[in-house]
Amino acid sequence: MTDATFRHNVDRERFEVLADGHVIGKAAYKAYDDGGSPQRIFYHTVINEEFGGQGLAGRLAEVALDETVSEGLGIVPVCPFIKKFLTKHSEYAANVTAPTLAHLEYLNAALVPASRA
Repeated sequence: MTDATFRHNVDRERFEVLADGHVIGKAAYKAYDDGGSPQRIFYHTVINEEFGGQGLAGRLAEVALDETVSEGLGIVPVCPFIKKFLTKHSEYAANVTAPTLAHLEYLNAALVPASRA
């Protein structure tokens, strides 16, 4: 495999991993701000099956979480992969907020229109 590259696709609200210029994985989020501190709700992480087992999902999570923290945003883990990643990486603990009902309602409302399009 060609070396993977990582980028933040702000317009699509996701961090991406690319191989040969093609997106082969993503960590999707929704921006959230209830008037308190701005956060990113991470809700889905996936790597194309043929690229599995190479550590790309972990590296993608690291890139996404590092940039989120460097931007002063909180991390709200809804995605099972991000949740599991965070249990093994305590360096992010100060920036993590457990999902609340308000987060989940916001996420549901934000994703429903996209799925109907």
